[in-house]
Amino acid sequence: MTLNELPIGSTARIIRVGGEGSLRCRFLDMGLIPKTAVTMQKAAPLGDPIEIHLRGYELTLRKEDAEKIIISTEEKP
Repeated sequence: MTLNELPIGSTARIIRVGGEGSLRCRFLDMGLIPKTAVTMQKAAPLGDPIEIHLRGYELTLRKEDAEKIIISTEEKP
């Protein structure tokens, strides 16, 4: 599942951060690091961009960029 598919109000953990070169580095600098919990806050009326909550702040991403973030909604014991 990718970050852009997460329903509003749901929480998930980042599994893998995709992208290439400077885009991937930008994601990591913004706190999108594997094992980080993210919550989908809201989406724009037409669905793009989306707003997520992570590490104590809100981050707005384009859906195109959010498709590069692989997440898991399953909690492991």
